[in-house]
Amino acid sequence: MSLGNNLFHARKNKGLSQEMVAEKLGVSRQTISKWETDETLPDIQQSKKLAVLYGLSLDELIEFDIDIKEIQEIIEKTNDEVTEKINWTKAWSKKYPILAQYQNEVEVSYYASELCSLLSDFEKNMDMMI
Repeated sequence: MSLGNNLFHARKNKGLSQEMVAEKLGVSRQTISKWETDETLPDIQQSKKLAVLYGLSLDELIEFDIDIKEIQEIIEKTNDEVTEKINWTKAWSKKYPILAQYQNEVEVSYYASELCSLLSDFEKNMDMMI
């Protein structure tokens, strides 16, 4: 997605009009429109203000993905009991098909045991530091 598209979706996600954003930033509605259509770009100060207004970090605003943001919000609202029942690989593989193929092409159990070992070592080292 382009920055303009990101700005548009972030604004819509907050339920704001171009006029409302323009008023809060002290610019014209046409300026907001030009940013959202990639005709011009906001400067860094305006970008920071937009990020704050939309409740995003500057990085999130630049790489804003409406699908990912909505999914994250849904996950945060979902209780742990429901979350544990979800097949996350299947759910995410609709957006990222490689996830569906990965387990068939890579020896996952090897990596799982290695990761468990690393985690165990890490926890031991942390205990020694405390």
